[in-house]
Amino acid sequence: MLAKVASAVLTGLDAGLVDVEVDVTWATLPNFNVVGLPDAAVREARERVKSGINNSELEFPLGKVTVNLAPASLRKEGPSLDLPIAMGILQATKQIEAETIDDFLMIGEVSLDGSVRRVYGALSIALCALEQGKKGIILPAESATEAAVVKGLDVIPVSHIRDVIRFLKDGEEPKPLVLDIKKLTACTGKYDVDFSDVRGQEHAKRALEVAAAGGHNILMIGPPGSGKTMLARRFPTILPPMSLEEALETTKIYSASRLLHSSISLMFKRPFRDPHHTTSDVGLIGGGRFPKPGEVSLSNNGVLFLDELNEFKRSTLEVLRQPIESGTVTVSRAMGTVTYPAVFNLIAAMNPCPCGHLGDKTRECVCTISEIRLYQSKISGPLKDRIDVHIEVPRLAKEDMVKTNGGESSREIIKRVNKARSVQKDRFKEKKDMLNARMSVSAINRFCLLGEESKRFIENAIDSLGLTARSYHKVLTLARTISDLDDSETIQTRHLAEALQYRTYDRQNRRRF
Repeated sequence: MLAKVASAVLTGLDAGLVDVEVDVTWATLPNFNVVGLPDAAVREARERVKSGINNSELEFPLGKVTVNLAPASLRKEGPSLDLPIAMGILQATKQIEAETIDDFLMIGEVSLDGSVRRVYGALSIALCALEQGKKGIILPAESATEAAVVKGLDVIPVSHIRDVIRFLKDGEEPKPLVLDIKKLTACTGKYDVDFSDVRGQEHAKRALEVAAAGGHNILMIGPPGSGKTMLARRFPTILPPMSLEEALETTKIYSASRLLHSSISLMFKRPFRDPHHTTSDVGLIGGGRFPKPGEVSLSNNGVLFLDELNEFKRSTLEVLRQPIESGTVTVSRAMGTVTYPAVFNLIAAMNPCPCGHLGDKTRECVCTISEIRLYQSKISGPLKDRIDVHIEVPRLAKEDMVKTNGGESSREIIKRVNKARSVQKDRFKEKKDMLNARMSVSAINRFCLLGEESKRFIENAIDSLGLTARSYHKVLTLARTISDLDDSETIQTRHLAEALQYRTYDRQNRRRF
């Protein structure tokens, strides 16, 4: 007897439809084969499904059972196909007869006692079910809230094989799960930190505000204890809340990476990732034998914080150049090629020298010139060029240390950030979610026009600082963001002057050579 049940598996961040075809033949010795390019976890489904069916007061057939996972060219990973395999066997042996089974897509790991365990990637698979015109999806109760954010799809949470049979027979229990997206968004956006915690460092705060308003990357250079990490950890508090599309994309990444907590159905809080400096190239960019997202993709729509930037291996830092420019990461391996989104705000922090006290007014630097050059050369020129803002964060003055308040709160700063982003939203109507930092050269030529006075000013800056073409474009996009914060329709000389103040390395390199 032949039966077919619809399911799906992850391929990167998206899901691919899989038809689980089950054939049971009685006139041969007992055997159980799974074909169709399964991995080890899928092949082991034979033992889980057999025990799960027997322990659910059902009968596992004593004939030859052949399970084909079509299309055979698509590699299948993980235990999410256990439940459709079990249901296919029960249907093929006529232990269940349900006409509605074709209306649903099924996923779930089956335990030896017949219970159904959580699987990952439920959101992507639910979207696949919707695209395939399925009425609903049957999946573990622990994964149901994640899938329930998809509108127009009946999400049926089950805890045991018997729950699936009960639903397919009478369609009454369990009931489809329904989530209120508005309630989910109301519970997000709350942070335990605030910019009012930071004493002094007004120049750095202003630079972070500009970076948040235009989506710019930033590098902070300063001695230990100056507040670089403290500032970086408060940066997400001045970023606008994620849209539903951004939340869905970010949730898919975390679910596929098995990092989504079971109590979270949709991520509305922007991610903040701070990998250790011993992180490998694969850990940062993604990859592996079976490609998985790296830190740059886990930071998508959020913040990637690289503390002690000089301590990262140079080869590891160099892999950041392409995702910073394109906003995507393409990982090619023998098992396949996948592309992950990687649109993030890079915040990096570093000491000016090995001892950390170069330029410090209170403590003397003990490093030699060659040690300083070697330390700073760990970050290549092309990577520095791709970072929009690099500023000095000096040691905090004693007057600032003893202050009782830290100035503006995140709530006050984000009002200006939101206002500047609304200006950019109107400016880039043709391109959704476009920000000043991501403008192409043609967009820069269109939206960053300069008057005669401003042209003379920037021409002098190019000569005196030796700006590259990329640095020049970074200055223009920064000036465009500053003018947006200033409610100015045009870029003025004062906006260019402030933008140049955020190019510390350009000024230092010119003085040095």
